[in-house]
Amino acid sequence: MTVETAYEWLYRVVLAALGLCLFFSLFRAIRGPRVADRIVAVNMAGTQTTVIIAILAVMMGEGYLADVALIYTMLSFLAVVLLTRVYLGVWRERQIKAEKEEKSDA
Repeated sequence: MTVETAYEWLYRVVLAALGLCLFFSLFRAIRGPRVADRIVAVNMAGTQTTVIIAILAVMMGEGYLADVALIYTMLSFLAVVLLTRVYLGVWRERQIKAEKEEKSDA
């Protein structure tokens, strides 16, 4: 077995493991008990996807895939920030509504 063959097998095993982890992350993002769990799962899925793209860039010897991974990382970060801001906005509205209901009951 040559070094190149060993690396190819290593890449394939790591890609399979990351694919399985990505499946579980997406499962948690859909099923998560709280919104915060879902946001963390989406962030983790984005990170795993970036690593998969980077491994494919090394495996295939295509340099442009590294640029794609960087762009995907930026988009994933912005998506998580946007989801967090929306979640905090909804949480604040619920807090204000609960405070108004407490004042009206008193």
